[in-house]
Amino acid sequence: MAYQSCFKRFELKYMLTQPQKEALLQVMQPYMKLDQYGRTTIRNIYYDTSNYRLIRRSIEQPLYKEKLRIRSYRQAAPDGDVFVELKKKFKKVVYKRRLAMPLSEATDWLCGNDSLKPPGQIGEEIHYFRDFYGELQPAVFLSYEREAFYSLDGSDFRVTFDENILARDTDLDLCAEVYGTPILPEGKVLLELKAPGAIPLWLTDFLTKNQIYKTSFSKYGTAYQTMLFKGGKLCV
Repeated sequence: MAYQSCFKRFELKYMLTQPQKEALLQVMQPYMKLDQYGRTTIRNIYYDTSNYRLIRRSIEQPLYKEKLRIRSYRQAAPDGDVFVELKKKFKKVVYKRRLAMPLSEATDWLCGNDSLKPPGQIGEEIHYFRDFYGELQPAVFLSYEREAFYSLDGSDFRVTFDENILARDTDLDLCAEVYGTPILPEGKVLLELKAPGAIPLWLTDFLTKNQIYKTSFSKYGTAYQTMLFKGGKLCV
């Protein structure tokens, strides 16, 4: 399974209406192409401590924050590969490390089975993270429909559109069906720009002319705050 294991980039987020998304797709045509997977449903399980230490700190918007999750780009099988991802953000730069392993091994490892630690530097980093926070456990299931576009100029610039973002804090299994509480405002689309450096001029012109401004939107953070608002449980 060939995949990129290390990322270092800026990730900028914008909230669009559906008409704005359609307009942007038209502008993007000469510059970007939909990736080979088309529209996919991404499934994530975020890990945290029993008192939600990781996400509570993240919501405070410190200079440095980190998250741990497992991710699948389809409904997973116990023996099928998923990604274990450690995501860090320092001074607005996002660093992501990930490795692929069978779902059953990934969940057992993150819940304390040291014998399943993968070899290599990324495995060491995730293992250290797990031990540092101690007793990490699945906290939230998050899913969303994504369209991802890559740049035709060969650069690492990417554009993604996320819709139908759903969250729940029960049935925390990547093998389960997709369902949950919507956490995106009705009729909105989350645009993410993933870039190692500057954003292309054609895109900054579009955003400026349409008065679309950068926003702060954390999927896991919004899910956690929804849990608090609902009295500790996400209503599904």
